[in-house]
Amino acid sequence: MQTHTHKIPLRSDVSEEYKWDLNKLFPDDTAWESALRDFEARASTIDAFKGTLGQSPARLREALDCLHDMGLLEERLGYYAHLRVSEDIGDSNAQGRLARYISAATAFSARTSFLTPEIQTIPDDTIEAWLTGDETLEPYRVYLRKLLRYKPHVLSENEERLLAMQTEFSQTPRNGFNALTDVDMQFGDIETDEGRKPLSHASYASFIQHPDRAVRRAAYQRYLAEFDAHKHTLAALYAGSVQHDVYRARVRNFSSSLEAGLFSDDVPTTVYDRLVETVHEYLPVLHRYYTVRQQTLGLDELRLYDVRVPLVHGVKTHYTYEQAVDLIVASLQPLGDEYVRVLRDGLLGSWVDRYENKGKRSGAFSAASYTGDPYILMNYKDDVLNDIFTLAHEAGHSMHSWYSVRNQPFAHYNYTIFVAEVASTFNEQLLARHMLASTSDAALKAYLINKQVDDLLATLFRQTMFAEFERTTHAMVERNEPLTVDSLTSAYRELLTTYFGPAVPLEEHSALEGLRVPHFYSAFYVYKYATGMSAALALYDQVINGGADERDRYLNFLKSGGSKFPLEQLRDAGVDMTRPEPVRTALQRFEGLVDELSALL
Repeated sequence: MQTHTHKIPLRSDVSEEYKWDLNKLFPDDTAWESALRDFEARASTIDAFKGTLGQSPARLREALDCLHDMGLLEERLGYYAHLRVSEDIGDSNAQGRLARYISAATAFSARTSFLTPEIQTIPDDTIEAWLTGDETLEPYRVYLRKLLRYKPHVLSENEERLLAMQTEFSQTPRNGFNALTDVDMQFGDIETDEGRKPLSHASYASFIQHPDRAVRRAAYQRYLAEFDAHKHTLAALYAGSVQHDVYRARVRNFSSSLEAGLFSDDVPTTVYDRLVETVHEYLPVLHRYYTVRQQTLGLDELRLYDVRVPLVHGVKTHYTYEQAVDLIVASLQPLGDEYVRVLRDGLLGSWVDRYENKGKRSGAFSAASYTGDPYILMNYKDDVLNDIFTLAHEAGHSMHSWYSVRNQPFAHYNYTIFVAEVASTFNEQLLARHMLASTSDAALKAYLINKQVDDLLATLFRQTMFAEFERTTHAMVERNEPLTVDSLTSAYRELLTTYFGPAVPLEEHSALEGLRVPHFYSAFYVYKYATGMSAALALYDQVINGGADERDRYLNFLKSGGSKFPLEQLRDAGVDMTRPEPVRTALQRFEGLVDELSALL
């Protein structure tokens, strides 16, 4: 166990047993440097295949094998560089290493840009015969099938070149938003009972959960006031991002920007629309929960700065890292001996960088590559119960990757964002179930149920509200309606009114929240959180209430990696996301938890 003090240790002072072991990627920085030189020297080998891919399946296989080998090396280089920076963001050597990797990877990407257009110029009957007639292209069959889907949306060589040349400056809205919100905006300080404390993006989440309502109100108003001061710039940046999405969709012959955004996952727009419709059916349940909040907090009126504060206080826990692993492993027993054995060995072995050190990246993530371990970054604290759930969450991602790597070739082991949150959410559900069954402490039970309710709210309702806003703003541009401060805030205020209901009055600047969400600069991304949560809960119910067959179907889903499109993967596992039932079942679970929480409180 690490002894925690108020002083944050230097990286060099952290015991090696508490750090991840990157040896499976590279034994040291010197080996990485040598591999980068090798990568740069070998990059030109791909040039020999230009103009020859249509000669024969054997020639195409040679090119793809070359790309495969270079891709494996590039991934190792990239993961090592990123992980070393995460250890200490202030390490200039690590920053330089990452910059040199990005430069080499960008150059190689430009060098291989001919591959996709050239493969798509191979006649349909020819490539189909190659894919079905012999085994030469077997390792790349899924990769090629996915690539060829884009053929109707690929332009001529010169047109594609012009689009490619736009890549860098097309990021201007996103880059401008990041520069404005992360650097230029200054949020000032907030007065607390411990003195004045700085308000920032990171600290806002803490302030808005502060037990003192005056502190919450001050933080909310001060935070949005800064966005109000820059609202015209923010509106112009977001409008530019949406206009670019619509432009790209039209250029590539999609019927809408929504269709274009969902195309890579082969998800029909009806799935998106049905998610919104189904969530709307359960808005009365959400409004009832806000009434429970108001009554529990003893407020005459619930305001937007009251919706995040925990309803249960005074729950104190203390789990060492090793005890947390024991708790997680015990909760995951329904997934079988192999799952828990591998995970225990990884969490107690070399997968996890456990504790905070000076300069270390905040938060947590799972980073799995084909040749390394499925590494996990944590900033674990013994007295923060949520850190156990975070570790279980990231462990779900890591085990998803572990199974995928061992059952899929490199070309399609990487699963999509659409299914990425399933395994992590699944693990959190098992952990909550185990903890609720293992305690008689009414306060802890209420805390755990409150956490589940708020997690479901944030993922099912809030992300769907965001998704609805994205659909609305893109449709406005497609109808040639201007996106201005007034039109954007009006659309967002209408959604806030719909989702929060009549019992939660809005503040003067509440609608400016629609201008502060970074995910909006990656269009039609947020809905996947809601669908992922719904799929995870459906699979969780099947495994808990089923037997070996249901468990094996779930494990086979983890093993499938990126070998199929996400809807097909989930259907094979027993969940049909083209139907409303999985989302409706998740919302019914929310309703049941609200009832249970209300009774406990």
